[in-house]
Amino acid sequence: MASGIARSLGVQYGSNFLNGWLVPRCCRVISARGSAGTYRRPGVPRDNTPPWKKIHFSFSKGLQGVKKHFGLLKQEVVDRFVGPEGKPLETHMLEQTRVLWEFRSPENLDQWVVSSDQEIGGKSEAYLKLGRNSQTCLLYGTLCSVPPKDGETRYSGYCTLRSKQPLMSFDRKKHHDWSSFNSLYLRIRGDGRPWMINIGVETFFSHQRDTIYNYFLFTRGGPYWQDVKIPFSKFFLSSRGRIQDDQHPIWLDKINTLGFTLGDKADGPFQLEIDYIAVCNDRAHTEEFAYETYKRNPEV
Repeated sequence: MASGIARSLGVQYGSNFLNGWLVPRCCRVISARGSAGTYRRPGVPRDNTPPWKKIHFSFSKGLQGVKKHFGLLKQEVVDRFVGPEGKPLETHMLEQTRVLWEFRSPENLDQWVVSSDQEIGGKSEAYLKLGRNSQTCLLYGTLCSVPPKDGETRYSGYCTLRSKQPLMSFDRKKHHDWSSFNSLYLRIRGDGRPWMINIGVETFFSHQRDTIYNYFLFTRGGPYWQDVKIPFSKFFLSSRGRIQDDQHPIWLDKINTLGFTLGDKADGPFQLEIDYIAVCNDRAHTEEFAYETYKRNPEV
C-alpha cells in the first residue's frame, strides 16, 4: 500500500500478522464510507488544486476558535497549580484505576474514528453507534477480503476503530499519561472473532512514525460480557505490520491513541460492543517486559 496511508495511521496492521493498512477517518453514525484520507488510488489523477483555493474564511468561526483555544489555555494554567492532569497530588499518587472512555452519549462517539478498506477500494464496511439504552458503543459492519482490482493492491479486508489524538490549546498534541498503571482493562462483548489492540505512542524520529504496539484480543462470543485485563508488558512493537527484532517497553507517559483492528480473513458480518475502557494498577503483576531485549553497548 501507499506510504501515505502509513503516515496517517493511528491504527495499522500488515501482512505479517494481519494484512492491510488502516487510514482512520470519521463520519457521523460514525461510518467508514466516503473517506479517502491521504491515500490516492492507482489511476486516480492527483488533485492539483492550489492550497489557497482550499482555504475558507469565516469571521464567526474564527472568533469561536479564539474563544475555545484561550479557554483551553486558561484551563491548562489552572490545572498546573492544582496538580498533575488537574488532580491533587495525593489523588494522583493513590489512584489505582482510571476509566478512560465511556460511551453514554453521542459526544463520546466523537472521540473515535472508524475506518475500513474502502479507503483503498475495498468492500468492507464499518459503523459505530450507541448500543442499547445508550450505555455502550457498538462497532459493527461487514468484512470482505476481496482486494480491489487496481493492479497494485494485493491485500484487503480490514476494519478499525481508533481514538482521536487528544489536543491542547492551539492544536498542540496532548499525550495520555498512564505511567501510574500497568494494565489495560476492557469490558467488551464480541462475536468470537479475534481482534488486534493497537497503542500508538509519540515518536521523535521520522523513521519511527509507523511504529505501534500491538496485542491480541480474543472475544468469546455469546450474550455474556467479557472482562479483559492485558498488562502493558505484553504489548509488542511493530512497524508497518512487521514485528520488530529490537523490542522495548511502551513509554506509558507518551500515549497518543488506542485502537482496535479486525482482519481475520473471515468474510461476513461482525460486531464488537464496548462498555468502557480503563487502565489499572495490578499490584500482583510485576513483569516489566515479556520479550527479549537487546543490550546496547554490551560490555566486552
